[in-house]
Amino acid sequence: MNDTTKDLLAIISDVFGEPDGAYNIREDSQCAGRKSTENIKIEGKKDKPGIDIFIKEGTKGEKVFIPACITHSNVDDLVYNDFYVGEGADVTIVAGCGVHTDGEESSQHNGIHRFFVGKNARVIYLEKHVGVGEGTGARIINPETYVEIEEGGYLEMETTQIKGVDSTVRKTGGVVKEGGKLIVKEKIMTHGSQHAETNFTVDLEGFDSGVDLISRSVARDTSTQVFRSVINGNTRCTGHSECDAIIMDKASVSAIPELTANHIDASLIHEAAIGKIAGEQLMKLMTLGLTEKEAEAKIIDGFLR
Repeated sequence: MNDTTKDLLAIISDVFGEPDGAYNIREDSQCAGRKSTENIKIEGKKDKPGIDIFIKEGTKGEKVFIPACITHSNVDDLVYNDFYVGEGADVTIVAGCGVHTDGEESSQHNGIHRFFVGKNARVIYLEKHVGVGEGTGARIINPETYVEIEEGGYLEMETTQIKGVDSTVRKTGGVVKEGGKLIVKEKIMTHGSQHAETNFTVDLEGFDSGVDLISRSVARDTSTQVFRSVINGNTRCTGHSECDAIIMDKASVSAIPELTANHIDASLIHEAAIGKIAGEQLMKLMTLGLTEKEAEAKIIDGFLR
């Protein structure tokens, strides 16, 4: 690994040195390091770029790290990662992508992930996206995720993008079966002329399945954001979609929900709130000695926490 990759790993995955657990580190479209464990096996795909991750049934308390790093301009990276989580497993997956540009050419990472969560398995998925570097080239990250959750399975995704990514289009789709649960929590901050777009489509197919989609975002300067959520309740189920956004300067934020109930016992809810920072919040913090900019930063930090 080069020094830029090491710096990016610390930011996106809190990795310093060799990760503690199974891992695959991707650097500029190549594998920079890989390790399997007794319960988590990582294999390279033979037909396209990417890896297959096999987690044995009953595996408890282990982590797998799959960060991807781009360390210079003019890189166009595409990767396919598939996760097969065995019945009754309980694991944490730490992903993330960092794009560093050092010239005028843009660089991008497109990661296509599929999760197959077995019966009564539990997965926590952590993902951070950042863009850094002194170059003027655009930093682009376009993640695409597909999820299948079997009976009683649980997948919680926490995605964060609050620094330096010029353009991102996130697509997340999935099917949740009987008693399964999908929770997605995203945090996004855009500035300058950046654009961030999120698209969720979830089909609730099993009795007592559920989904909770929660987005919190801050749009500054002339940046733009779009949040789309589609929940299809096809049986007795619960679905909740929530978009809370702070808009500043001359930015633009759109929230576009779509709920479809195809069963009398489908309970679906959407909530959306877009607005500026309340003046009384600023005044309260400024009376404590903070400047207006410091007060804004404090409010935003608390909102995105």
